Amino acid sequence: MTTSSLNDQLDRLARLEPCRPFLTLYLNTDVDGTGKHVHDVFVRKALADVLKQHPERSTERDHLAHTRDRIETYLANDLKPSTRGLALFACHAMDLFIPCELRVPFERNEVAVSDRPHVYQLARVCDQYPRCAAVVIDTHTARIFVFSAGETEAYFELQNPKSKHFKAGGTSQARFQRHAENAHLLHVKEVIDRLGTMLQSGVDHLVVVGDEVVVPLFKEQLPEKMAERLVDVIRLDIRASEADIFDATMQAMRRRDEEGDRTLVEQLVGDSRAGGRAVLGLQNTRRALRDGQVETLVIAAMPEHVPGNQTADELVAAARQTSASVHFVEDPMLMQPVGGVAARLRFIA
Repeated sequence: MTTSSLNDQLDRLARLEPCRPFLTLYLNTDVDGTGKHVHDVFVRKALADVLKQHPERSTERDHLAHTRDRIETYLANDLKPSTRGLALFACHAMDLFIPCELRVPFERNEVAVSDRPHVYQLARVCDQYPRCAAVVIDTHTARIFVFSAGETEAYFELQNPKSKHFKAGGTSQARFQRHAENAHLLHVKEVIDRLGTMLQSGVDHLVVVGDEVVVPLFKEQLPEKMAERLVDVIRLDIRASEADIFDATMQAMRRRDEEGDRTLVEQLVGDSRAGGRAVLGLQNTRRALRDGQVETLVIAAMPEHVPGNQTADELVAAARQTSASVHFVEDPMLMQPVGGVAARLRFIA
């Protein structure tokens, strides 16, 4: 599931009409050290506990029993082996059953019954794994990956003839050097042209892997609008696997977020004190969401750092309902002075 389809699903879930009982299930479906799935025990116990919380022969218990059976059938027959994280949203009364299988794990297993889906963890995955491109380049080869929600959404590979070594000196050596430099330049320009086409599909972040010969040339040739998307240049073996490139790219993205989060929170505090387009704290943020003022909801990455039972999920859902973006701050200490939640506003009421 790509970031784009994940965002569409989040919008759909956030806009559903309330209906009971609505069950949300998050599972880390990774295997353990022996290659076995360990989520089955959690599922059986969690769903049994859910049923016990409702009176026997009640309508809600009957609906949840149907949902439990459907979930167990899905896990036994339909879950893909490559799935590492499953978010599942189900309401028997609405005949609704929405599984979202991801190639990245959720941090914790969770089951919840309410009148709405709980979208907090799914929205956090969207923020953690945005669409981004990684360019792995040397003087004659290149691989371009577009990663999206933990998957490789697009891939392109280019290989140009390798310049031959030439040991003669004098003018012949100089002529050969110019020829090699021209070949490198043409190669870099071809890669950038292809990258530009791929970035037109809404990729806002770029990471580069390359050597000391080609990276300066690559950065020099990058158009300004593409250079603005450059997150980092990272050192990695040019022959690194796709999985290693993905991991290194995500680490670069997280370093960027860590560096930017402190500045973001400081700006929100400053704007709020100056009467600008920012609000801090639960009540002010909730009011701004209700009035459709919020452009970006900024919230602690762990819901326990947001005051109020289930408040974090409600805030994220309200943001999605009003087309506001959501940014999660991983360091809880940064969000502590603002009460765990803040918002940048579209306008001041």
